[in-house]
Parts: sequence; structure tokens; C-alpha cells
Amino acid sequence: MTGRGLRVTLGAPARRAPRVRVRPRKIEIATTRSETRRHTIPLDLDLSKLRFGTELLKRGFAKMQKGGVVMDVTNAEQALIAEEAGAVAVMALERVPADIRAAGGVARMADPIKIQEIMDAVTVPVMAKCRIGHEAEARALESLGADMIDESEVLTPADPFLHVNKRAFEVPFVCGARNLGEAVRRVWEGAAMIRTKGEPGTGDVVEAVRHMRLMTQAIAELKSQDNDRLYGIGTKFADTFTTLLREVRTAHGQDAVVHEADIVFAGATLDDISEGIFQILGEVKKIQRLPVVNFAAGGIATPADAALMMLMGCDGVFVGSGIFKSENPETRGRAIVDAVAHFDDPSTVAEVSKGIGLAMKGLDSKAMPIEARMQDRGW
Repeated sequence: MTGRGLRVTLGAPARRAPRVRVRPRKIEIATTRSETRRHTIPLDLDLSKLRFGTELLKRGFAKMQKGGVVMDVTNAEQALIAEEAGAVAVMALERVPADIRAAGGVARMADPIKIQEIMDAVTVPVMAKCRIGHEAEARALESLGADMIDESEVLTPADPFLHVNKRAFEVPFVCGARNLGEAVRRVWEGAAMIRTKGEPGTGDVVEAVRHMRLMTQAIAELKSQDNDRLYGIGTKFADTFTTLLREVRTAHGQDAVVHEADIVFAGATLDDISEGIFQILGEVKKIQRLPVVNFAAGGIATPADAALMMLMGCDGVFVGSGIFKSENPETRGRAIVDAVAHFDDPSTVAEVSKGIGLAMKGLDSKAMPIEARMQDRGW
């Protein structure tokens, strides 16, 4: 796993050499489900005794980004600007979402050479995007040594039925979600981090706010649900995994009925998935949040946008086009980092918003045709 200024290899093949630690730091790993009791583990513990790719390590790495800003970058120069501005990590991609939207066509994984150049340029973790359901792209990114993979709706989906089985990977994944159902499905599949989808490349924060509101209210609603009702919700959330089998059976002239014992995803039966999602919902009900970190993404363009999402309960912020499509990326990047760090101090948010140049030219999400909406990608 990696941390800012640190890269540790735990026996994974084809991963690049460890980076020099700049300064000591500690990792906080929760040993109970309560957010109120934590033990601090020194970073110089014997990592060889921990099995690489476990849920504990993947979620722990994701949690290390908490309270920070992840910035989209398209080259080594931008990555260095992001690192200097205080980004906790960078997301390497061919084009920022606004340019992907403008270009149209099919958007795919970035050129591995570009990703490698970015990884070689900075000491912060480097994430990269794969298409929804594109296991081969994800495997390629893992072999490159990407620190986290974003199975992203910003790129053109590769699989119309299923997402990547993230449990089968050693590298952690982050996935977008518009609501609690999407979030718990991705967590069940193995995602170590969730983010709002928002509407990427628009500079319009309204859809990110919508998704966070929907998720927060749904989580609060669980408090009044008993286990029977909770299981019913889990069963409903699991139903999305049956789409492929229903279509096949319809094509065969059979009843489009999927039974609990039917295998529907990565060797798991519908009953396995329903039970797994029920267990996740039980944890969500208890702790009143997702069991993994939840970042904001999609339309964040100003320091105030970033602070707003933090005030709503997000653990951090992804900024895609909002920095490098603005008039002054260096200044705006630092301002957004400061706003996230001091989101509950209005005077600081106001101060860092002064004189930072024009924001990116935005698009009104409500005026977009349905077929242009990236947030609807994924199931």
C-alpha cells in the first residue's frame, strides 16, 4: 500500500520499487466498528506479516486519504502542480472529464506510458481509471502498480450487465454511487472507497449534492428498520445482479425468474449477495455511515463547493476538471485543499476563495440531454 511520501511493496508482482519515506506518519486502523475507539499502529510494523490485498489493508489505504483532495491530472507537469498544492493523491487519465465530454466517442483507460510518467514524477499515491466492467483494463492498471483503481462512469462502460469483481484484486478500488443501493452493491463487490458520481465535467455541484442527500437520508432511514425489513431492502438492492440471467431466460422463451440458488455474479448466488448486502446494511444502520470512506466527486469547481460537500458529511473530495480547466490551476488547487481542511470555518473558506481567478466554464446539469449524462452509467 502507499501513503503520501511513501510507497511500500508487499510482494505483489510487477509493482515498482519502494519510495523513500519523507517523514514518519501513523496509520489509524479501526479495530471495532465504532468510530469512537481507535488504536494507532506505527507505520514501521512488520508488513510482511500482513497478507497483501486483504480488505483490511485496502480499506486502510483508502482511509489514509480521508480529509484530503484527489486531483485529476493528465501529465507529469500537472501531477507535480497537484502535489505542490497539497493533493493527497492524483488520478491519472488521458483527458479530464470536461474534455472527455467535449470529445465524445469512446473513452478508455489512459496510455500506460502516461500513467507511468505520472507515477515516476510524484510521491503521492497515483490512482487510475478503468471502464465499468472492464477486468482487463483493471488488471493492466494493477500490473502497472497503480495505487488505486477507479471503476469510473467518466469512461465508456465496457459491460452492460456487471461491474468488475473487485474482491479478486489486490489493489483497492474506488467506485461512484448515486444512492445507498449503488454504494452497498459496490462495497459488496469489494470497493474500498465510494464517491458520489455527481455530473462529471460540468462544474455544477448540484448532482453531487443530490447523491449525497439521497445517501444520507437513506442511511438515516435504516435506523427505524427491523431485521426483516432490512433483509427486504438488501434483497431489493441485490436484484440488479439478476439482469443478465433474466435477459437470457427471456431469450430462451422461459420465465424471467431468478431463484435464490442461481449463480448471478462471480460464483455467488443471489442468496449469497442478498445476505452479504444485508450484513453491510446492518453495519451501516449501526454506525450511521458507509463502512468505507465516502468522497465527493462530480462538479466540484470552487473552494466553497468542496466545503459544502464536506459539511454534508463527505470524507474528502475528488476534483476533476475544476482545477486544470480553471484560469489559475495552482492557486485554485491550493484553495480547494485549504477549504477541505477548514470546511467548518467560513472565514477561511472566504479567504482562500479571494483572487483565485475564473472557475472553469460550467454546464447546467439540468439542461443536459439524458444520453449525455455520465452519472447514469453503472448499475
